Amino acid sequence: MAFPSDFLDELRARLTLSGVVGRRVKLMRRGREFTGLCPFHNEKTPSFTVSDDKSFFHCFGCGEHGDVISFVQKTEGLSFAEAVERLAGEAGLEVPRASPEAQAREQRRAGLIEVVAAAARWFQSRLFANEGQAARDYLTSRGLSAETVQAFGLGFAPGKRGALLQDLSAQGLTPAQLQEAGLIKQPEDGGAPRDYFFNRIVFPIRDRRGRVIAFGGRAMGDSPAKYLNSPETPLFHKGQVLFNLDGARAAAQNRREIIVAEGYMDVIALCQAGFPGAVAPLGTAITEAQIQELWRLAREPILCLDGDRAGRQAAFRAVDRALGVLKPGHSLQFALLPAGEDPDSLVQSQGPQAMRDLLGEARPMVELLWLREVEGKPSDTPERRAALRQALRQAVQAIPDGELRKDYQRELARRFEAAFESFPRGDRAFGFSDQGRRGGFYGKSGGQPGTRSSTGRRQGDWAGAASYGVAASYKVNLRRRREQALLAGLLNHPDLLLGLVEELAAVEFQSADLSRLAVAMVDQAAQALGEAGEEGGAKPTNSAQNSPAHLDREALRCHLSDQGFVKTLAGLATQDVYVHGAFARPDAPKEAARVGLLHVLSLFRGQSAAADTHEAKLELESQMTEENLARLQAKQKLNQNSQTDRHDLDRYDAAKQSDQH
Repeated sequence: MAFPSDFLDELRARLTLSGVVGRRVKLMRRGREFTGLCPFHNEKTPSFTVSDDKSFFHCFGCGEHGDVISFVQKTEGLSFAEAVERLAGEAGLEVPRASPEAQAREQRRAGLIEVVAAAARWFQSRLFANEGQAARDYLTSRGLSAETVQAFGLGFAPGKRGALLQDLSAQGLTPAQLQEAGLIKQPEDGGAPRDYFFNRIVFPIRDRRGRVIAFGGRAMGDSPAKYLNSPETPLFHKGQVLFNLDGARAAAQNRREIIVAEGYMDVIALCQAGFPGAVAPLGTAITEAQIQELWRLAREPILCLDGDRAGRQAAFRAVDRALGVLKPGHSLQFALLPAGEDPDSLVQSQGPQAMRDLLGEARPMVELLWLREVEGKPSDTPERRAALRQALRQAVQAIPDGELRKDYQRELARRFEAAFESFPRGDRAFGFSDQGRRGGFYGKSGGQPGTRSSTGRRQGDWAGAASYGVAASYKVNLRRRREQALLAGLLNHPDLLLGLVEELAAVEFQSADLSRLAVAMVDQAAQALGEAGEEGGAKPTNSAQNSPAHLDREALRCHLSDQGFVKTLAGLATQDVYVHGAFARPDAPKEAARVGLLHVLSLFRGQSAAADTHEAKLELESQMTEENLARLQAKQKLNQNSQTDRHDLDRYDAAKQSDQH
């Protein structure tokens, strides 16, 4: 019985060879492969090797070699057809029956492979003919070497109508075959067939096995479509194929790094620069089928997208597609390029190391999901925060695996609580109390009440030192984000910096680089206030509402850059900082910026007061004196006032102005 080749390819791709072999052979991992005692001959020292990357087994003792189908055949005494049926049941595939129609389709596919291969050879020959000079010059101008052009089999479709049809017909191919392969098309006016690709650089598109099945073309002249792909054919389904899929499969055998770029030239430039695991969807948003294909190559492929708004929207669409097929151990990462750059331009202008650095900063999918829900959406009222909670709950419902869905719920809940922990509430934002998780984000029936261990940590939430370390790390990151938002807001609204200079000077920054920047900002503000007092005779005020002095935003940034704070300043002007504190944006209304800055300052002042109160308690415990008791009571009063201020920022500001008068 003959099976369609694409069905057999899908069957092998869905099964893990080591999993099938491991049912009969005790395997031990050695690097990227597995070894064990050969099931086909007696041996005491393992010489049997299984490679999931290469999808074959081999015994160095007896020479047995094969794939997952032949292993089942040999170990269970089955025919090829019986082994295929057995494995198809495990993989969840329906075995195609060898009907006359199916056999005819398979024969037609095999014939079309030959037709497309002939076209690929013809396109290549045209690139290196006289008529391909302009195309060769263009490829050279894009930095592609002759070796790269040859490796990718690039070609050229000349601007002579009917050239491909004429030459391939002379080789014995019929117009019907060429049309079915997507190489020619019938005009709507009923005229003679025309070549599908005309005056374009041609990029062969290959399947998993390296066979050319379609083409992409870039226009050399004016054309409504700069890039054009082959139409859908029995060989080619655009949403299921990735450009350079066969090359990435080979690269994945050596290094599990798969990069998803947006276009043909990006992929080729990355491969030439030393990133052979680069692939691209074919002119559309990535599909669920393409994500599944990527996961066969790597557990966490990296989507490398433009850093502008369009790039972020593409990332968000990919998140939507991935959520519905997400499974344990498999996800996506996202590397967002600097504005105005793509992978091709980045490696050409800054070199491969710049791309390596960018990939090293790739973000997990949960972070992009969080960013998608909070970006550009106000969250300054209970109703708006409730809407955000609801959106997050709905988003994770698409995840099919129950345990993974719960993990996403917990992570998003932690982010929500960390982002809004300063807002007044009885319980935590998702209905979590110290007695456990009982609703909120999970709903009434979700989540199990937490219990406390002997150390006081809740089991099932942050149980264990590793989880506790993650939580501690997250709080450190939250503190840095607040510090960044504070400084960004003051830099973008320097008139408020002048009014809050004393408050800023009192903040104890945990990040050393931000602490140094804050000192420099305080110095500049103090200098401006001093100069204003000398020139106008006015007494500088310390009000966040206004100030008689003036401090220019750009001049302040230039001065700080000259002092060596270029990198720190760049870290403040990022989407992450502005998402955490919208008040810090340059275009934020002045009143919103003022209230936001006062809010963050009150948080820092409250944390400092709490620390002082704790220290006073320890001193009183060590020495029970009237002096230490009075000191503790004073600290407790200050701490209580700080908490009150956080709930009434207008009263806090009015009090500060009153103090100045």
